[in-house]
Parts: sequence; C-alpha cells; structure tokens
Amino acid sequence: MTNELIISVSGIRGIVGQGLTPDIVARYAAAHGAARQAATGNNTIVVGRDSRVSGPMLQAAAMAGLQSVGCDVIDIGLACTPTVLLAIERERAAGGIAVTASHNPAEWNALKLASEKGMFLTPEEAESVRESVERDSISFVAWDELGSVTEREGATRAHVKAILADSLVDTKAVWDRGFKVVVDGCAGVGGRAARPLLDALGVSIDGLHLLPTGWFPREPEPVAANLSELSARVRDTDADLGFAIDPDGDRLALVDETGAPVGEDMTLALTIDYVLGELAIDGQLPGTVVTNLSTSQVVDRAAELHGATVDRTPVGEVNVALRMAEIASPIGGEGNGGVIYPALHLTRDAPVAMALILSYLARTGRSLSEAVDRFPDYTIQKTKVWLSGVHARRLLDRAAVAFEGAEHDKTDGLRLHWPERQEWVQLRQSGTEPVVRVIAEAPDPMRAKELVRQARDLAGVP
Repeated sequence: MTNELIISVSGIRGIVGQGLTPDIVARYAAAHGAARQAATGNNTIVVGRDSRVSGPMLQAAAMAGLQSVGCDVIDIGLACTPTVLLAIERERAAGGIAVTASHNPAEWNALKLASEKGMFLTPEEAESVRESVERDSISFVAWDELGSVTEREGATRAHVKAILADSLVDTKAVWDRGFKVVVDGCAGVGGRAARPLLDALGVSIDGLHLLPTGWFPREPEPVAANLSELSARVRDTDADLGFAIDPDGDRLALVDETGAPVGEDMTLALTIDYVLGELAIDGQLPGTVVTNLSTSQVVDRAAELHGATVDRTPVGEVNVALRMAEIASPIGGEGNGGVIYPALHLTRDAPVAMALILSYLARTGRSLSEAVDRFPDYTIQKTKVWLSGVHARRLLDRAAVAFEGAEHDKTDGLRLHWPERQEWVQLRQSGTEPVVRVIAEAPDPMRAKELVRQARDLAGVP
C-alpha cells in the first residue's frame, strides 16, 4: 500500500482514498482540459471509464474539473480504453480521459490522459499538465462559462463496427471456421466490446466474468499465473482457445486448445505474423515493427519471417505509438498483450487483436498451438522489487557492474543483452507502481530464472 500518487506518461494513478482522491482527480482533469483547449482551440473532451467500483465517483470528479475550465464533456460511460481513444477521433474532440487503472488491483484507479490524436499524451504534454497542477496555475471560468456534459451512447458499437470493416478482419473465414472460445473479462469492461464483436464473427462464446461489476474475481493482470480458471474452462468445454482481457480492454492474453497459456508476448508475435504476411500477399513491403525494450525476442523472430526489422522504444504505450507514427509502422505494440494496429488507430486494442488472431487462425487453418509452435520457445520471467527500502538508481548501478559481458542499453532503465546467447535482463522503475520491474528472457527456463534471481539478490530481496 502507498499514499503516493504515481505520475507518468501513462497519466496519474494511486490507491483510492489514499494517493488518489476526488479533489486531486478534479485538479488534474482541469489542468488537462485547459491544456487541450490552449493547444487546439477546441473545448470538447471525451470521458469514459472502466468498471471499478470507484469509477463513477472519480469520473464525476474528472468531469467537474473539466467543466470548471470551460470544457464541454462527452460522457461515453462504461467503455474500453481503446473505445475512448477512438471516440476522441470520431467526435473531433480536443482530447479525452479514460478513468481506469488498467491491470492494477481493485483498490487502484487512475486517469489516462489523451490528446486530440486519440493517443496518450507525449512525455512533454504530460509534464506540462503536472507542472500546471503543482504551480496551482489553473485558470477557472465563471459560473456562466462552465462547460456542459452530454451523455453519448454508441461508442462501443462504433468501435466494433470499425474493427469489422477492416480489410484484414476476415468475417467469412472466421464464421466458416466456427470457433468456440472462452472469454475471461475479469469483471472489467472488455466484454462490452468482445461479445458483440465475436457474435458478429459467428464465434460461439463461453463467458467468464463478462459482467462489468468491478469486483475482480482474481488478480486482474492477464498473466499466466492468473489464468487457471480460464485454462480449466477451455479444457472442460473443448474450446478452440481462450481470451483473457484486462479490466480496461487494451491487453489480450491467450490460452490454447489444451488449456495452456501461451504468454502475453505471443499475442503480439502472432498478430505481427498475420499482418506482415497479408501485406506480402498484397505485394507490399513489410515495413518496420515497433515494440518496447521489455518485449520478448519472439517478436523479432515473427518479423524476420517476413524480412522485417524491429525498432525498440522505452516502455509506455505512447512511446511505441509515436515511433510507429513517425516511421509508418504497419503493426506493433507491447509484449504485455497490447497490440497496436494503426490501420484502425494508434493505441493498444484487445478487441482488434482478437479479430486479427481469429482471422489469422481461420485463414491458415491452424490451431492456436500449431501457430505458436512455429516460433522458438523462449522463457520470459518477470518479477517486481518493491521500492520500500530499495533505491532504484543504486539497484541499476549495481546490476551494470554485476552482470559481465553484456551489451548495455540505458534507454529505459538498464537492459543487459547477450545476443549470441539470445538472453537479456532488464531492470526499470515502473511508471504505474512503486516497484522496479525485473524481466529476463532466455531459451533455457533455468537460465531466465537465474538472471531474475541475480537481479533480486542485488536488491537484497529473498
């Protein structure tokens, strides 16, 4: 537990009633609204939220903050984060706010701040908002200049419609394949888009926790350790595969037909294989894949199948998205199950990842396990070192000395890489939790575990 508010390019987040309170939310929302008006000359802001119990309260605070600086709010209610970002573009708004703490436990909530581009703020834009709050330099409007609130239905329908209209989403092939899937929504908002999308694709759905109650039945991050119920249901129902969506609908994890989780990085690798392969069929050059420094090298292997290269950025969705826009990348994302498909929009989107992966399997005739077996079997290990009593900078400095013979990359924390062994370990301070994240990967599972153990030992963590 922490009373601290965590501020990063992802926005602001904290534990409700401790680091994160309605007055803080209102002030950050006001600062964001004022900044977007100044940048665009437009005062319309889109606001949506995930299903967290604290969501209605904090959304009300955010909307009040926006109104207080003269913003007109379009309230789309319960919606996936990618739905919010797509709605910004559709409404031609000056920006938006998603009230969501993504994969964090239920006691957390957050504001994800977005620009008129339907993308999260750049680091410079986010820093400007923070400085405005800290300087107490927000200019509030008079009573007769307050902004309005308009409730808008149909944002999720528009999101699903846009996915189905994409040329690489093969509705007929998926329908003809007759998939049966299990979808675990973890009581978040992902099911609001997943169910109508899969219905339109002719997919038979067995739902787990699809009602958006906000009372998460398990740890909400869709990592393998949290997917035991989904795995069992896939096996018990003889389903073709399982989907696990994080609470705000921007990350997707997969379980194959045997009930085995295939790892979040594989979501991106399979999507890369599909999109680049289809571009090649159409006679187009593959372009460059963009991902972050914490993503598995299985992504490199997927790109290599099609003669493409991989460009890596610091962690943070906006860092990947900005680089993708800069070089016109056709596909990218993050190894946490976050697929960015710019033909639709430049943000992580679990529903679009579902549609692309089902189209991939339908067109190739493969099962999910057969698709996964086309790639080398790497083991990626992840852990956290809580910062209570541990200084992040000192930990990284110790690692730079302790790990010998490695290439050093300090773009985002410290990434140590042994290319000839296809091994790497990264230590980086999280922007969403008070932790140093330790991630290691190697072809040998024991070696990956050893790299993590060595990093934790440097912090004095048992």
